[in-house]
Amino acid sequence: MSNGLIPATILTGFLGAGKTTLLKRVLGEAHGQKIAVIENEFGEENIDNDILVADTNEQIVQMSNGCVCCTIREDLRSTLADLAERRRKGELDFERVVIETTGLADPGPVAQTFFMDDEIAESYLLDSILTLVDAKHAEQQLDARQEARRQVGFADQIFVSKTDLVTPDEADALAHRLRHMNPRAPQRRVHFGEVPIAEVFDLRGFNLNAKLDVDPEFLTGDGHGQAHDHDHDHDHGEHCDHPHHHHHDDDVKSFAFRADKPFHPAKLEDFLGAIVQVYGPKMLRYKGVLHMKGSDRKVIFQGVHQLMGSDLGPKWAPGEKKESKMVFIGIDLPRDILLQGLEQCLV
Repeated sequence: MSNGLIPATILTGFLGAGKTTLLKRVLGEAHGQKIAVIENEFGEENIDNDILVADTNEQIVQMSNGCVCCTIREDLRSTLADLAERRRKGELDFERVVIETTGLADPGPVAQTFFMDDEIAESYLLDSILTLVDAKHAEQQLDARQEARRQVGFADQIFVSKTDLVTPDEADALAHRLRHMNPRAPQRRVHFGEVPIAEVFDLRGFNLNAKLDVDPEFLTGDGHGQAHDHDHDHDHGEHCDHPHHHHHDDDVKSFAFRADKPFHPAKLEDFLGAIVQVYGPKMLRYKGVLHMKGSDRKVIFQGVHQLMGSDLGPKWAPGEKKESKMVFIGIDLPRDILLQGLEQCLV
């Protein structure tokens, strides 16, 4: 593994969506990887005790296949630091960490732990946030619980379970709704946690790379990415009279911005800085590949809540169209203010 950092995956999702089943499968599969599982829970739903022995004094259990499990009720940060320390001393052997959050936890603070704390950032690399959605109960959970909508907005990858319990139309309507909330995350239907390990780990959702993972249909539009309101649709045209599509105006939404003109670097930095100050708590995930004035290289930026990072990417290839593309996922974000503000940062 490069640079010795321990990759970490955050597994979140609705109660009953099958996180435990997925975890058991990941832990039990003979993939030869040693995984440390941190169950970040407060008595809601324990993984069966045959997997996790939470009530012993020894909080960390080494399993026969080399996986390590622990349940934490206190601070995630100290648990991560403790695991990394034991690994350095050779007391525990594991290659990656999976943090399972409780059914309605907000993954934001968990993700921020990996960026805000130097000690954690020096040991771990946050790989991705996986969100498991229960197709059977999704509509009602998304309607009723903002936490469920937030989990969708945060995801780098969405796994939809129990699609066999709903009609194909219902499954399509759900896919459509999830895509409006989060066009960045590929969706995959799963049965009983049967997910190939390659689709769970090393997804690099948090890497600053030049790939902007947005459903490509989402970025087609009238030039400013303002396409995709609920009234018109891509590739689900045949379901367009479907009642589901019109009754959900979820507070977690995404919108995109694209521009051919380059950005003025100082103006953009000031504007984005001001936006995260004001709207940071409502900004779940945002990412962009930017064309900056005076730079022959792409600039990549992304963020979670108030934490924003940017990096110089590769050079624009000869003949490549220089354009900026950004996507913002958040709760009731003022789309017009953001789009007009970005427009004013262009040269």
